[in-house]
Amino acid sequence: MVSVNKIIVIGNLGSEPEMRFTPSGRPVTSFSVATNWRSTTAEGERREETEWFTVVAWGKLAEQCNQFLSKGRLVYVEGRLRTHTWEGQDGQKHSRNEIVANSVRFLDRQAAAPLPGEKTDEAGVQPEGSPRGVDELEPEDLPF
Repeated sequence: MVSVNKIIVIGNLGSEPEMRFTPSGRPVTSFSVATNWRSTTAEGERREETEWFTVVAWGKLAEQCNQFLSKGRLVYVEGRLRTHTWEGQDGQKHSRNEIVANSVRFLDRQAAAPLPGEKTDEAGVQPEGSPRGVDELEPEDLPF
């Protein structure tokens, strides 16, 4: 039987990314993403709800997120949902859902800079016909 565990979130970073390393030296970066849901009640009152997600990125993706993301940036995150459980110092069991990212796209143009390896001219602009960088993804480019 086939199963699927996939989540896609588009939202704004609620905090600066935090990078750390495992004992074996593997980089891991975590950050929070806020999404908003707007609705109108039957009485015509507008409501907005914010949902927070914890995102964890590993390896090269962790390094890129730590380098290029900052609080407030708009991001597209794709990954799998994982429940992280642990026992606190008080002996109580705790759990939280988190997204283990396999793709993170930077959607806004804030602090746009070429990614490592991208060619630019003297003014810092990509030459005509060169591949688009991650920061140049437009919302209408999304597959939904």
